[in-house]
Amino acid sequence: MSDISRRMLIKGAAVAGATGLLARPAIAQGNWPARPLTLICPWGAGGGTDATARIVAQLLEKDLGQPVNVVNRTGGSGVVGHSAIATAAPDGYTIGMLTVEISMMHHQGLTELKPTSYVPLALMNEDPPGVQVNAASPYKDIKALAEAIKAAPPGKLKASGTGQGGIWHLALIGWLVAMGLKPDHVAWVPSNGAAPGMQDLAAGGLDIVTCSVPEARAMIDAGKARALAIMAKERNPQFKDVPTLNETLGINYSVGAWRGIAGPKGLPAEIQAKLVASLKKAFDSKEYQDFMNSRGFGMKFADQAGFTAFMDEGDKAMASAMKAAGLAKS
Repeated sequence: MSDISRRMLIKGAAVAGATGLLARPAIAQGNWPARPLTLICPWGAGGGTDATARIVAQLLEKDLGQPVNVVNRTGGSGVVGHSAIATAAPDGYTIGMLTVEISMMHHQGLTELKPTSYVPLALMNEDPPGVQVNAASPYKDIKALAEAIKAAPPGKLKASGTGQGGIWHLALIGWLVAMGLKPDHVAWVPSNGAAPGMQDLAAGGLDIVTCSVPEARAMIDAGKARALAIMAKERNPQFKDVPTLNETLGINYSVGAWRGIAGPKGLPAEIQAKLVASLKKAFDSKEYQDFMNSRGFGMKFADQAGFTAFMDEGDKAMASAMKAAGLAKS
């Protein structure tokens, strides 16, 4: 073989190799998903975010034909899990559940992550907070609890439900301020979500938990806790006996937690489209509707554009609310 022929052969092999390398992502992308997916949940097992993540994973698995494993990455008031979603490889095999805290943490200086750090896929849920006490608590209704809070020295009563500065903490602060009290009048004990907060409440380590009533339902049904009120404009049809703050205390205050699915920046458009379609199919399914209704979880869907606008609006609202509550660092 001449030198010229040898050089041409080597060059041709190199070009073919490079073409093959370039083609692989497209082929892999076209075959997606070809292996199991991971859905990261930033909060602890047993809470509302975990429950929502697991029903979504179950329905995605059914539609996509691959296992979807929920992994709880807790810690840092939600920072650890949200960071894991943002820094995952953008190949469609790791997605996650964003929560309202992503619109709050960066205002506190806890992280640089914000709603724009992700590729939003779909909003799946929105819930208002409730006010829960231990079943053995002397406070039988929200009026009695409100009077006890006002009469107690600052810091004597303890509450939890999420991390420091999280949505349920902000819910408590908003209620306290509406009653004319200082934001820290009730001490906040950070937790990795509603489930551990409710467990601590049932064990007698807390006086109040301000998570959503659906998240508290297991302890309520077990006779270990009571829901006294919800911070919403109207009662939850699934918990008809739980009044609103407005109808009991004349306090028209409401704030909501939400949960949606997102992926890391750089997620290929083709994979985004498949995930969005699958998430919409999951949301519309009887299984999802029945699951959420049976637990009293609020259902709210938004596609990519709607979810992006929803988070942008929420981020601005949280900035104002957190500054007013003295929680914002900037």
